Amino acid sequence: MSVIPATGREWHLVARPDGWPKPEAFALREAPVAEPGPGQVLVRNLYMSVDPYMRGRMNDVKSYVPPFQLDQPMEGGAVGEVLASNADGIAAGDHVLHFGGWREYAVVDAKSAVKVDPELAPLPAYLGVLGMPGLTAYAGLLEVASFKEGDAVFVSGAAGAVGSEVGQIAKLKGASRVIGSAGTDEKVQLLLDEYGFDAAFNYKKGPVAEQLKEAAPDGIDVYFDNVGGEHLEAAIGRLKVHGRVTVCGMISQYNAPEPPAAPRNLALVIGKRLRIQGMLVQDHQALQPQFFEEVGGWIREGKLRYRETVVKGVENAADAFLGMLRGDNIGKMIVSFED
Repeated sequence: MSVIPATGREWHLVARPDGWPKPEAFALREAPVAEPGPGQVLVRNLYMSVDPYMRGRMNDVKSYVPPFQLDQPMEGGAVGEVLASNADGIAAGDHVLHFGGWREYAVVDAKSAVKVDPELAPLPAYLGVLGMPGLTAYAGLLEVASFKEGDAVFVSGAAGAVGSEVGQIAKLKGASRVIGSAGTDEKVQLLLDEYGFDAAFNYKKGPVAEQLKEAAPDGIDVYFDNVGGEHLEAAIGRLKVHGRVTVCGMISQYNAPEPPAAPRNLALVIGKRLRIQGMLVQDHQALQPQFFEEVGGWIREGKLRYRETVVKGVENAADAFLGMLRGDNIGKMIVSFED
């Protein structure tokens, strides 16, 4: 049996950010490690995820998910090894995906933990390409945007964990053209050379509307929005009649002190009969078996590629989160607790 330590480190939110979060909003604290109660397991976390939606949970506002509580451990996706189990179906030594991230040791309800197999895929992949971001990409494109063969697709934030998978799935499903935007020339080349996008541009090098018009002269059928703001306005301008928009995220607004102006061309939604739909991945859990089978197959066959940016050490988790907000990562940003 694994030795259960007396204490472990966990990250707390200690101040609600106004605009861009600062390092002093977070504190790494020592806390007792509890024994699992009935129906629970104790997990030693090996990898944790940092994601854009976590910024919204730092605000004390009503939303689809409760805000982080001050001076309490934060939460997020994590993968780890079960040290002790008080639940049927999960044993010590198993590896599980769960939501008790931002800490070295987590006691979680077994019903909310999913067993994962490190022989089928590397453990970090269950936080990215085969995890929540991957299912977001899969469901957001195929179900929410009603993608069909021959569609032209534009993806913002295309070098991130979600966007890079959206573009590749669209290509594998027969898109006529896939365009992506990213924030550096290095990321633009990655989209073209490794992920197989037909066109890509650096949104920092000129107006998005002009660059998108050049990349998609015949217009687009689907826009997968990870950014909002100027990108959404530009996409509305290039969408064809009956175009569809999946609004997955609006990272350009998460740290803005004032609400941005709405896209100035929203009236085009009427004449073009556009469908703009927000999405939350938890609404699409029924797709998970199909997602694992299809995307897992593409990965094994080398048809779908992915990148990860790994930051080592629980003590660097807050820095990894802030770096992800700045766009320092290529692909999924992950924190490794292993030496």
